[in-house]
Amino acid sequence: MTQNNCKLSVNINKIATLRNSRGGQTPNVVEAAKRIQNFGAQGITVHPRPDERHIKYQDARDLTSVVHTEYNIEGNPQHNFIDLVLECKPTQVTLVPDAIGALTSNAGWDTITHQSYLQEVIAEFKRNGIRTSIFVDPVLAMIEGAKATGTDRIELYTEAYAHQYGLGNKDGILPYVAAAELANELGLGINAGHDLSLDNIEFFNQNIPGLLEVSIGHALISEALYLGMENVVQMYLQKLK
Repeated sequence: MTQNNCKLSVNINKIATLRNSRGGQTPNVVEAAKRIQNFGAQGITVHPRPDERHIKYQDARDLTSVVHTEYNIEGNPQHNFIDLVLECKPTQVTLVPDAIGALTSNAGWDTITHQSYLQEVIAEFKRNGIRTSIFVDPVLAMIEGAKATGTDRIELYTEAYAHQYGLGNKDGILPYVAAAELANELGLGINAGHDLSLDNIEFFNQNIPGLLEVSIGHALISEALYLGMENVVQMYLQKLK
């Protein structure tokens, strides 16, 4: 078991999805970010996609003035995304190899095949004082490749762990432990994200040495619908008396 001082960054994409389904500004992502920080979260994450189907590029700009914790912008480093990040200057940029039209992130970078491209992009962000992280699978060769790109951190893609944990197989964490140990040896910071939840986050945090930050969106927002619903219902009843 390890002791980490791990930060929680809340991904607010799903709040934007709900807003976009109706049009207008409710729920308001800027207000949501303010409240989430007030509730104690140590960071806000957004992941704008080229089609802006949830977080819009303007949302990312609007959030720069209200995120006083750590601001993390994730995405595929295409030209528009690079320009957006350089304009917003978040605390951290997380590079994710999203395929066009993918419903959600479903793979880490091949840090060997794309090494020179990643080196170039990462150098540009670092020249602008932005911490860099790249999304990777828990494969040792990919961790070594990540080191060669010049990135500050990696973000471990945790879907496989979450799936195995849900099946009762705690050994699903072993590739992540090995990846983290190598990252620590190489001087890479470690973030993690994808399908982490209240059910599986504690075990993950306890077993990943040097875990610095988790980015959680879908599960956290979904859980808030259950765990926060009673409070909201009572508030409505109070106002309707």
